[in-house]
Amino acid sequence: MQSVEMAELIAGEGIQGDRYALQTGAFSQNLPQKIRHISLIAQTGIDIANEWLKGSEEPVFAASETRRNIVLSNITAAELNDYVGKNFFLGNIQCKGVELCAPCQRPAELLSKSDFMNAFEGRGGLRAEVLTSGNIKIGDAFISASTED
Repeated sequence: MQSVEMAELIAGEGIQGDRYALQTGAFSQNLPQKIRHISLIAQTGIDIANEWLKGSEEPVFAASETRRNIVLSNITAAELNDYVGKNFFLGNIQCKGVELCAPCQRPAELLSKSDFMNAFEGRGGLRAEVLTSGNIKIGDAFISASTED
């Protein structure tokens, strides 16, 4: 996982070069197939999960260690969760929330840490479909779209 200043999003695929756009992600071959174009997580959700982990004297997770593509500020985990089935924009790119990212143990296993699932329950993020192509960059706004499907 690495941070980039800008990424190209391709409608119907996701982030150019991403493991899920290339169909090589750990869960790419799972059936039924799910839309995994991009994943988003709220920084506030990461902060709350880490406070919970600190209280149990467990190691915390950096934003990149959550294995989500985009970390959002200025939105709570609960507000982000409400975007399932709704359209929104990341900068000028239109997306649609398709399902919550239920926390799994993969991040914990890859990092030899524990308790990712419990700490991130209800704040694991959102999977979204990329509806229009273009570039996004750090600092682009997350904006609710006026139309919902």
